[in-house]
Amino acid sequence: MPRVAIITFPGTNCEDETKYAVERVTGFEAKIVFHEEFNPEGWDAVIIPGGFSYGDYGRAGLIASWSPVIEELKKSVEEGQPVLGICNGFQILTEAGLLPGTLLPNTSGRFIARWLKLKIHNPRGPWLALGNEAQTLYMPIAHAEGRYYHPSPEKLLADRPWIEYVENPNGSIMNIAGLASRDGLVLGLMPHPERAIEPSQTPYPFSPGGRLVFESLRFSLRRGW
Repeated sequence: MPRVAIITFPGTNCEDETKYAVERVTGFEAKIVFHEEFNPEGWDAVIIPGGFSYGDYGRAGLIASWSPVIEELKKSVEEGQPVLGICNGFQILTEAGLLPGTLLPNTSGRFIARWLKLKIHNPRGPWLALGNEAQTLYMPIAHAEGRYYHPSPEKLLADRPWIEYVENPNGSIMNIAGLASRDGLVLGLMPHPERAIEPSQTPYPFSPGGRLVFESLRFSLRRGW
């Protein structure tokens, strides 16, 4: 049975929901692993959940990106292991250089928590394998530093999977809500897929929501990704 590691740091607060989502949707084994105890061997995928690692001191995800676990994650990616960063996890991935760009404070200067309509572009890779071009999803956000920035966004988005805010809540350039590596192996999402896997969780019960992310992982790993 495939095994999924959910890496936590001081301040992580969404690990239990993420573990539930993985187990509920995929049927895989999921285990919460403190960052100092992570060993890349024996895992088939890795997720960094949301929260406020190290209290977001400096800027969100900065101190966590200095952890030795990041070097282990880089080895995992080189070996083809899927990695997903959700909210604070996305911030950590950009700070660590595993994804390009950076996440800045929302233009409103406020913490935003709301459901949003999203659109998939260039879907491929283990996390979006079951998505279709321009498919819409609904997922919630909950962040104060979710404004994605990159100096050359058009060039960046031309050759990689990404997720678009249909209604931009935070000032992200090109309405970017999520971004993947070119092959889709590494995905960062500001919206929370683990909070949108059951009809009872969402005001949009007919949208696949975050369930698509975990179903894509199940599909990919069962086919020998």
